[in-house]
Amino acid sequence: MKTLTVKLPELLFAEITHAAKERKIAKSVIVRERLERVSKEQPSLWSRMADLVIEEDALPTDLSSNKKHLQKYGKNRSHR
Repeated sequence: MKTLTVKLPELLFAEITHAAKERKIAKSVIVRERLERVSKEQPSLWSRMADLVIEEDALPTDLSSNKKHLQKYGKNRSHR
């Protein structure tokens, strides 16, 4: 198992210390449990955005270099 040193706000440290004393276990066990719980509860950013990702094959290969794609850019705005 790897070691990681983390600086915590006083209130959070006190909360972890209290929980560890109450359960008679090490503070590191409390921290690991909380990290594992949070990582299981919240899906990763990638999985939350998966439906927004455009497949590479669906895009034109020359989108940024072909000026034809930019010919009418901004022309249909009513305020100009």
